Amino acid sequence: MTDPMTDRRLTVSVLGTGIMGAAMARSLARSGHTVRVWNRTRAKAEPLAADGVHIADGPADAAEGSDAVLTMLHDGPAVLGVMREAAPALRPGTPWVQSTTVGIDAIGELGALARAHELVFFDAPVLGTRQPAEAGRLKVLAAGPTGSRAAVAPVLDAVGALTVWTGEDGSEGSATRLKLVVNSWILTATNAAGEVLALSQALGVDPDTFFDVIAGGHLDLGYLRLKAELVRDGRLSPASFAVATAAKDARLIAEAARRYGVRLDLVDADAARLERAAAQGHGDEDMAAAYYASFDGQGGAAPAARPDPGP
Repeated sequence: MTDPMTDRRLTVSVLGTGIMGAAMARSLARSGHTVRVWNRTRAKAEPLAADGVHIADGPADAAEGSDAVLTMLHDGPAVLGVMREAAPALRPGTPWVQSTTVGIDAIGELGALARAHELVFFDAPVLGTRQPAEAGRLKVLAAGPTGSRAAVAPVLDAVGALTVWTGEDGSEGSATRLKLVVNSWILTATNAAGEVLALSQALGVDPDTFFDVIAGGHLDLGYLRLKAELVRDGRLSPASFAVATAAKDARLIAEAARRYGVRLDLVDADAARLERAAAQGHGDEDMAAAYYASFDGQGGAAPAARPDPGP
């Protein structure tokens, strides 16, 4: 029997239409929801009109009359500023699905804003990049009150293949804490892939020989191969997860660790490496472009390409 609460078609406002926000908006529209979006740079949102999405002139315009609001912006301060404009246009009791990766302190501020406007706050960052986002196959890490979860189920089901509940109070940030832990591994693995390629090039080692040596054993890692292939094939744009965004996340992880008295040398190095790649002009490319941070100069060095298999 169909649950009428989870089968509802909603009006959902999506605030922020970057790589992930745009993909999530398309997934919501594809699922039959009415979607209203806003982005600070309107031109980035306008292609969504072809998917039947309404492009709003401002955050309040997007939010007015919505059954739920989803935020996918750059960082905590951006979310706070935008939602201060949008929240007065939302009805009390409206669910707010906060999917931006933010810091631990920011989650508390956002939860306080939600309470001030009587919104139901869900801390709901996602795992996945452009491709799973476009397919509606993200993994959602979520915290929020059990009694209100049915109201956001249509939204979470549209954007994700799985929702992992981590707690009852979104403002405590249990989902965000888990996301920061996961991202610490992702960022370090990505930077390791770049350094392996750079060292292979410097020492005259064919990267394919390295991959042959680790193949099938505990040292092998599909993610390592994936990011290395993006560099070697020159497929760094469009980004699945951009260098500049990854650098922001690395700093959030480092700040959280310091707050709790933990020293994370690798994360500090990850942040510096990503910021160096961004300064070289790779900020909008996939985070695998951190490879170029191993080299001096604006362009870095060309990676060792995989051999052409021929006809």
